[in-house]
Amino acid sequence: MPKMKTSRSAAKRFKLTGTGKLKRAKAYKRHILTKKSTKRKRNLRQAAMTDSTNVSNMKKILPYI
Repeated sequence: MPKMKTSRSAAKRFKLTGTGKLKRAKAYKRHILTKKSTKRKRNLRQAAMTDSTNVSNMKKILPYI
């Protein structure tokens, strides 16, 4: 059986926390920032946890993380 390949795009976007959860960055902070409030942009800086409904799919494409 050959080794499984890690999805490199996912590996760059997700990190594993110490408790085994997947950490991700929030969306909507790339462009068109003038109409967004400072509070909204500040809240987008914080990392978020991947939703539990997606974790099983993420573990498949990130087998060694």
